[in-house]
Amino acid sequence: MSKNKSLLTQNLSRRSVIKGGTVAALAASFPQIWIKEGWAQGNFRNNPGSSGEIKLGFNYPQTGPYADEGADEFRAYQLAVKHLNGEGDGGMLNTMKPSMLKGNGILGKKVVYATGDTQTNTDKARSSAKRLIEKDNVIMVTGGSSSGPAVAVQALCQEMGIIFMAGLTHSNDTTGKDKKRYGFRHFFNAYMSGQAIAPPLKAEMGTERRAYHLTADYTWGWTQEESIKNATEALGWQTVQTVKTPVGAGDFSQYITPVLNSGADVLILNHYGKDMVNSLTQAVQFGLRDRQANGKNFEIVVPLFSRLMAQGAGANMKGILGTTNWHWSLKNPGSQAFLKSFGQEYGFPPSQAAHTCYVQTLLYANACEMAGTFYPPAVIKQLEGFKFDGMGNGPTEYRAEDHQCFKDVLVVRGNMNPQSQFDLLEVVEVVPRSQVEYDASIFGGELGPYEV
Repeated sequence: MSKNKSLLTQNLSRRSVIKGGTVAALAASFPQIWIKEGWAQGNFRNNPGSSGEIKLGFNYPQTGPYADEGADEFRAYQLAVKHLNGEGDGGMLNTMKPSMLKGNGILGKKVVYATGDTQTNTDKARSSAKRLIEKDNVIMVTGGSSSGPAVAVQALCQEMGIIFMAGLTHSNDTTGKDKKRYGFRHFFNAYMSGQAIAPPLKAEMGTERRAYHLTADYTWGWTQEESIKNATEALGWQTVQTVKTPVGAGDFSQYITPVLNSGADVLILNHYGKDMVNSLTQAVQFGLRDRQANGKNFEIVVPLFSRLMAQGAGANMKGILGTTNWHWSLKNPGSQAFLKSFGQEYGFPPSQAAHTCYVQTLLYANACEMAGTFYPPAVIKQLEGFKFDGMGNGPTEYRAEDHQCFKDVLVVRGNMNPQSQFDLLEVVEVVPRSQVEYDASIFGGELGPYEV
């Protein structure tokens, strides 16, 4: 057999094996470097091939009630691209461990990007992601500041064979019943918020409380309400009422008025972004924080907090407890490196939305470097079970079973005596991973296939 014919036979055999999904058998037959080169030349969607560039898709809310978070996400994405391309001070490229990032793009290709506007709307988010994939030829989609759009875009990416590195999404469903093989979430979820905040609520408010929930009427709000309700009822709290509110309502007075005569002594605001700013501000204007009920001082709880929300709420958020994924005041090397880079670039500290989006971009790039290819199944396998540190949250793991990151969670309080316009949240407790972890099966769902 001629040399050329032999190589052709081997290549055809190899393609057949990959198509069947038995990559392990292939690995036993050929050198790893040959496999990686073969994958890089394979037929997968938006394969950059011999191009000198690799294009990422940043799909975030440029408009709508979560646009403030979206704007900070985009700042972080731009900074991540800068660092990946070897510009600036490198940020977390200097602290991430383990890492194969070299500051020369991804696999030697310069990183460029295209953007889409989710509008904090599920249908708009899916259509903008589809355009990014089909017209802009992006090889990875990331972003979102709402779980409804995140779940929809994740499903689309699974269908189209494009990896989705979720931005800010907190619903249990994202890595629960709606999880996908091609989707990954760095941000924590509603269950973790409930487990983290319950002990401080017990310590500060006791076990005999009556709670009234106002809840954003979509997947995040539903699972947030359920998680906080379960966690507080386990303390002995009673749930008086749960009321769903539309996203972007603006005026929440019609929902707050019934709280006054409900017999509740705690209002739990399962809202985010401008909705939380508006509902909290209006609740304070209605005098809830100055009231007593059932012989106790009336309290307000915001389970998912962010600096941007605290900034919008102003003095109304002082003393209020919540949870957050990350905060710029943390003193670990990764957080400080990111704070320095972001602050020098934009003149103010980053939000948790900015942090998680920056980290997601670097994690995807590093997985490509580890795989030696952009071939999605190979990149996915590098992310599954990946353990890392130096990214601001301490030791972290991308759990293989559901693609959820597990790490410490922060309980925060609205700062009573802020020292600056950005010193709005005080970290009161770093809750260890062991306290918020759960079995991957409790929320159901199936990841789906590697090959699509």
